[in-house]
Amino acid sequence: MAGRPIDHEHRAALLDAAVDHATEQVFAELSWRSVAAALGVSTTTLVHHFGTKEQMLAAILDRLRERLIAGSRDLAGEHADLATTARAFWTWSADERRWPTLRLFFAVYGQALQSPDAHAGFLGQVGSDWTAALRAAQGPDVDPDLASRRATLVVATLRGLLLDLLASGDRARVEDAAEAYLASL
Repeated sequence: MAGRPIDHEHRAALLDAAVDHATEQVFAELSWRSVAAALGVSTTTLVHHFGTKEQMLAAILDRLRERLIAGSRDLAGEHADLATTARAFWTWSADERRWPTLRLFFAVYGQALQSPDAHAGFLGQVGSDWTAALRAAQGPDVDPDLASRRATLVVATLRGLLLDLLASGDRARVEDAAEAYLASL
């Protein structure tokens, strides 16, 4: 006997709500019950739409990554160069409205590094989207190895600056460092 079909629109809405909930929680403490209660659904509903808890958490991480990439990519615009794209990523990410999402991102990143087998999908994708966008921003005439090296440096530097900003809250100092770095591009 086949189960009821998945309503993909409802699943997407549940997933977005689950990500919003996760940004306000300790990721390691997310459970079926806590997510179900926050979303106003039963745990059975979550099982129906996501399968296992691990699949739900993986879906939350994928949506989180999608949000981070989509939000920052839209700011750069089409045909932006490396400096413009990097600045757009920084501007979007350093906005205090993004801090709950970035806190979740870094919490998950740390957990994934401790349990790489459990979070292989997240680790495999964590920097590839931004890196790809930054490589593309350098244009087709730039040596691919050089473009990849530059993109990797930009991602690593901005990620480090964001982590410092979140940890210290010292916006003036970190923004000054970010501006100096971005101006050098």
